[in-house]
Amino acid sequence: MGLLGVAIAGISLSAPLIAATAAPALAIALWRNVMALGVLLPVALVRHRAELRTMGARAGWLSAAAGVLLAVHFAVWLPSLHMTSVSSSTALVTTTPIWTTVLLRLRGHRSSGLVWAGIGVAFLGVLLLTGVDLALSPRALAGDALALAGGMAGAGYMLVGAEVRRTVSTTAYTCVCYATTALVLLVTCLLAGVRLGGYDGTTWLKLAVLTVAAQLLGHSIINRVVGGLGPTVTATGILLETPGAALIAALWLGQHPPAAAYPALAVILLGLALVVIDGRSKRPT
Repeated sequence: MGLLGVAIAGISLSAPLIAATAAPALAIALWRNVMALGVLLPVALVRHRAELRTMGARAGWLSAAAGVLLAVHFAVWLPSLHMTSVSSSTALVTTTPIWTTVLLRLRGHRSSGLVWAGIGVAFLGVLLLTGVDLALSPRALAGDALALAGGMAGAGYMLVGAEVRRTVSTTAYTCVCYATTALVLLVTCLLAGVRLGGYDGTTWLKLAVLTVAAQLLGHSIINRVVGGLGPTVTATGILLETPGAALIAALWLGQHPPAAAYPALAVILLGLALVVIDGRSKRPT
């Protein structure tokens, strides 16, 4: 659980940093994966070369599939941070536990009434929050929709990653995953004509900090602990990213949500908390 706490601290810095970085959202997503891969790949080639060679087709394809889902997660979530508030975007993207529960149910896992009650409460909070943002502007509502889609993609990424991590080390898995994510995002950026360079030094520094905090100390540690804690517990622990990111955004960016948004954020967190209470005692296999 201590490592999960470090990961949550890292990803809590992610949304405010992205919102403050003067680069296209898709480019930010690409560079954070490329930089992370640049750190992990030499380690993998030295310590895990044999494992990478003998990973097997199933594990390789699943790792690549997780990379595609992570690319979708970034591609839809990062733009939302420039359309709606950091707190709203983060709260909606961390609805991942809802979608992990739904996907696990489709795979035959049974969930208790407490979990479904928590999902219902969280959905109520989502409706309240999107109603508040709609009152602000249609653009904010569109940002909410993108963040929610990011949470759905994140659920698939979490579940596929948990499956791979049964037999593959964190380093080997994340190398294949991040390489796939970077490739998908590179193709997307090129097709969309996204500017990938020409940034000032401050922007590159923010990209480097984002890579270390959110990617290496965030996603990479999550990939490590998900095998032991299970996808439900890991995903629900990430809900603490919401208050963390909101606090950083308020102190650093001076970004404060409208007063009506706070009850909605609280309802979402309450619903997700109900899910984690059950998930901690009944980890999926």
